[in-house]
Amino acid sequence: MVKFNNGFMVIGDNADPITTRAFAKEAIMSITATNEFFPTQYWHVLDDGRVQCDVCPRFCKLHESQQGLCFVRGCHDGRIVLTSYGRSSGFCIDPIEKKPLNHFLPGTPVLSFGTAGCNLACKFCQNWDMSKSREMDTLADEASPLKLARVAHELGCRSMAYTYNDPVIFMEYAIDVATACREYGIKSVAVTAGYICDEPRRDFFKYMDAANVDLKAFTEDFYWKICGGHLQPVLDTLVYLKRETNVWFEITTLLIPGENDSDAELEALTQWVMENLGPDVPIHFTAFHPDWKMLNHSPTPPSTLSRARRIAMKNGIRYAYTGNVHDEKGDSTYCHQCGQKLIGRDWYTLGVWNLTADGHCNTCGTPCAGVFEAQPGLWGARRRPVRLRQYAD
Repeated sequence: MVKFNNGFMVIGDNADPITTRAFAKEAIMSITATNEFFPTQYWHVLDDGRVQCDVCPRFCKLHESQQGLCFVRGCHDGRIVLTSYGRSSGFCIDPIEKKPLNHFLPGTPVLSFGTAGCNLACKFCQNWDMSKSREMDTLADEASPLKLARVAHELGCRSMAYTYNDPVIFMEYAIDVATACREYGIKSVAVTAGYICDEPRRDFFKYMDAANVDLKAFTEDFYWKICGGHLQPVLDTLVYLKRETNVWFEITTLLIPGENDSDAELEALTQWVMENLGPDVPIHFTAFHPDWKMLNHSPTPPSTLSRARRIAMKNGIRYAYTGNVHDEKGDSTYCHQCGQKLIGRDWYTLGVWNLTADGHCNTCGTPCAGVFEAQPGLWGARRRPVRLRQYAD
């Protein structure tokens, strides 16, 4: 019997797992897109008979047939299963800068997709139609990991992004897609809130090449009252990525007027980044617009983003950006040594390119942190929806 357990192929009931996923390629190919109850690894049975999911710090404790808060992990036959494996939504080719990642293969196209559900409950969620969905109809397309990788390759995408909702809740699917993508030389990008426990964190990011981590605020009060979570696990994820992996990652903080945009909080946040992650981790400050359950809040003025950027740079962060507003200066990358504009950006369109083939300033020779190629990509600001059904299995 061949089955998958957290992406490992197991043959027979007592066989050892094949720990190199490349060897499991044939099995991945055989997986259909209709795995209604896909087995998972991170859970245990409690003394009262309930089953606890151990993927994220929510630690949902479930009776038979109950779903976790994330909606896509539930209790079936006394174990935690993933119910969204192979079913996805929102397939679209984006510029990598939209994730946002400014220092990872600039100008290249990325195939983005997500599923339903989320393990946080952010009142301001701007993808709430997917992340808060409790309808499997949201998962409009079916695709095996190999099909996704093959379609991305055919479309000329350099990377695959697991986004819209948090990929940690469908980590088994994301890991298998990432494994298939590696066969085609396609990178994997996680767009995540970083709300995940230690052991699954190690397993998940082992298969990611880049990440954008959503640091939603820098107070426990904000995380608890507005997101239904906690701050410390997110900080733990950021420190783990920096100290124990080779994953290129950037940070995004959505600034909400009156909630997380004070000078004091921005000072504390950016000082923590400097002290724990160093000066080379880019940070994107983005603008809130009223959505989901925060319709009565005012939109973020561009001046707030500029103020946050100034505070970050004052505290030593070399690459601070203003996001989702038209600000060519705040979107562009500059040499921290001589001040030359290294990469010009107008929204998602690249302009000047003053990096050498090995990623150094072509004026003073100072390296620019990131993952760069000799020439930037030419995808530009295009957004191209993709219907997986149009491609052969």
